[in-house]
Amino acid sequence: MILISACLCGCKCTYKGTSHYHPVFYKLYKEGKAVVACPERLGGLPVPRSPAEIVGGDGSSVLKGLARVITKEGRDVTPCFLRGAEETLRIARDAGAIVAVLKSRSPSCGVGQVYDGTFSGNLRGGNGVTSALLKEYGLAIMNDEEFLLRQEEMKEGL
Repeated sequence: MILISACLCGCKCTYKGTSHYHPVFYKLYKEGKAVVACPERLGGLPVPRSPAEIVGGDGSSVLKGLARVITKEGRDVTPCFLRGAEETLRIARDAGAIVAVLKSRSPSCGVGQVYDGTFSGNLRGGNGVTSALLKEYGLAIMNDEEFLLRQEEMKEGL
């Protein structure tokens, strides 16, 4: 079983109120091979909402209390991100998921890179809050771009 970011399956739950729909992810969900979750919605954040970034580190730093998730207007939404990460972990465990495919660069779901907290479009290495928690609990995590690239390579026999 795979856990997939809900926005990748067409749920309009991004901060802009849009999705990042891709038919590959939706097909996995429809075939019963995946469960979906949006950590930010599970944490109580509305749609649409102000963009947020991790300030002072990455998701692992947030889990340790060393960094915060702040909106562009300066509102601290860290508790929402932590609650959403915990709920997403619960969903993954209940479903028996061992892999999570998450939206790249998100402060919740980013894998390998997240925005740097300056709202300038710059990236830093690290994972989002939910990605960090899932990884801490033993799930294999990858971002949507990496998953799609691997799918394409498998089709081509590379």
